[in-house]
Amino acid sequence: MSTMSNVELDQGGAQPRRAPEGGAKPQDDAQIQARRIDSILRIPVVLQVVVGSATLPVSSLLKLGRGAVVPLDHRVGDPVDVVVNGRTIARGEVVVVEEDGARFGVSLTEICEAQHERVS
Repeated sequence: MSTMSNVELDQGGAQPRRAPEGGAKPQDDAQIQARRIDSILRIPVVLQVVVGSATLPVSSLLKLGRGAVVPLDHRVGDPVDVVVNGRTIARGEVVVVEEDGARFGVSLTEICEAQHERVS
């Protein structure tokens, strides 16, 4: 497979046509780069705040009903994990966002180190 530099095919595809000498202008490169970054910034991700977890046998799970309390492995005041697409990226603490206590948020206290995956 060969590559051509600064060569475009005309609409018929038969004859190669040279791009303007000097390549793209720096302004064009900046616009292309901005569009690439913009397309990346619009990718949706799943963000979860993990306040705790529990392990239950299926029999206990089936007995759960309205008002049931499931004890979690975190205590009040313990840091919560901030998970993006299944990977922990930060830790934080739960804070009240509105004065009436109707909404909560997370104040980040620690950004986690990137963990590199091994490719086998």
